Amino acid sequence: MQELIYQSAPIVTLATNTFINVPIVFQYEETPLIEVIREQNLGFMSSIPIYHQDGTYLAKVNGTRIYPTEKGKLAGITIEKHSDVTVCMLGGKVAFEVHHHGGDSFKLLAELFAPDGYFVRIRDNPLPSLIDVNGNTLSVRGVSMTNCTFKNLRIGIWLKKDGSCRLGCS
Repeated sequence: MQELIYQSAPIVTLATNTFINVPIVFQYEETPLIEVIREQNLGFMSSIPIYHQDGTYLAKVNGTRIYPTEKGKLAGITIEKHSDVTVCMLGGKVAFEVHHHGGDSFKLLAELFAPDGYFVRIRDNPLPSLIDVNGNTLSVRGVSMTNCTFKNLRIGIWLKKDGSCRLGCS
């Protein structure tokens, strides 16, 4: 599961780390998995593509709104809206949840998959890692990021399927 906290400025908190004016907070290979976008009349918000483990692009989360893709609709995803959470279901199971907090803040709980089936794992005390389609873990060795600040960068965390990671890319 991953925790993402959004604020009214272009500031994102991801697993205790703060990203200020970083348009792509987290990228896997060439696919941005957490971006900050600007919507007219709404200000800054996160944009997160949701993939199934088989690579199917199921939905796009923009801020607290969830937009199913055509392939997601064909796969049978459903969206349930409750007072403080929006839940996306697939095959009767929770695929991901968006928890609403006061104001513009929300928390996203999801198991993020990349388009090629790799599972991206980030925890509160993160050691970024990937789990490939065979269940093998590719860890970024020696990197533990807690309470770091990334500011005025193009990409905050760029993870590759070989287990390598670039931090703070201009």
